[in-house]
Amino acid sequence: MNRHSILVAALLLALSLTACGRQAPGTGATDSPKAQTFRWKLVTTWPKNYPGLGTAPENFARMVERMSDGRLHIKVFGAGQLVPALEVFDAVSQGTAEMGHSSAYYWKGKIPASPFFTSVPFGLNVQEMNGWLHYGGGLELWREAYAPFNLIPFAAGNTGVQMGGWFNREINSLADLKGLKMRIPGIGGEVITRAGGEAVNIAGGEVYTAMQTHVIDATEWVGPYNDLAFGFYQIARYYYYPGWHEPGPSLELIVNKQAFDQLPADLQAMVEVAARAVNQDMLDEYTARNNQALVELVQKHGVQVREFPADVITSLHSITLQVLQELADSDELAKRVYESQQAFEKQAEAYHEISEAAYYRIRKE
Repeated sequence: MNRHSILVAALLLALSLTACGRQAPGTGATDSPKAQTFRWKLVTTWPKNYPGLGTAPENFARMVERMSDGRLHIKVFGAGQLVPALEVFDAVSQGTAEMGHSSAYYWKGKIPASPFFTSVPFGLNVQEMNGWLHYGGGLELWREAYAPFNLIPFAAGNTGVQMGGWFNREINSLADLKGLKMRIPGIGGEVITRAGGEAVNIAGGEVYTAMQTHVIDATEWVGPYNDLAFGFYQIARYYYYPGWHEPGPSLELIVNKQAFDQLPADLQAMVEVAARAVNQDMLDEYTARNNQALVELVQKHGVQVREFPADVITSLHSITLQVLQELADSDELAKRVYESQQAFEKQAEAYHEISEAAYYRIRKE
């Protein structure tokens, strides 16, 4: 065998060994953390591929797949496909799935402070929420809250200020909320109950039927982009604003801690970066789509857009402050989170008065 043949044979052998190593990552010299392939399940609270909310976890999974060159493959399950919509937290905590995509306020029964990590009435808007989470200590508090449940949370989406909800009766005073059964989770639901209504917490995929069959009289969901997709204009007449209850609702990506710890450092970084990307991408999408959808709701479907009366908003704000203070007084972590958000809001609002708010005023002149 000549020298050329020997080199060709050596090259073929090396390629063969490399291929074998890729096919069997658990064997041989290529069995290093970076050579391993991980296959994860991601469960969500949203219908499969639902616009915005449901497509965000799909986008996240594709992003991680590309960045990792297939080393971290994530299969996304919509609500009910693997676990019910409101059992995402438990499924990821127990390791049934490695990841979940949902909203923190659904878990108030487990963690009293959890609503603060989605949104609280009359609280932080989206800019402030992202700033508080990533540069104001919010993420550290969030991870402290979830640590006992074997979970690591990441911000992974925000819709911006939501609409106030769909109603089959006009809201002219606080008295019109008496006896009203409304789908509204989180602190907003407690405020509605204090105002004389009845808050109901059901998953998004069940809302249309609940309204259609008069199980509930009103519902909030997200905003025009999503509400059009669910067809709420077919079952409700009045569409109210502003979304006092969710001014900057952050969505969460939760990861099972043991699963995350098993990833090599570069894949952990990819998960974190992809979550940050999806967090911003969702806001971009809703900013682009909401008004287009609102125009369609009004011009094509005859939806009546109404503003909550000022005295109703004032009363809801007053009740909110009572509810939040009671929550803070009843739970040590909730108190620390509440105080942290209040401090951040105060300093952010002061600058927004001469920046964002000031610019909106002059733009209309």
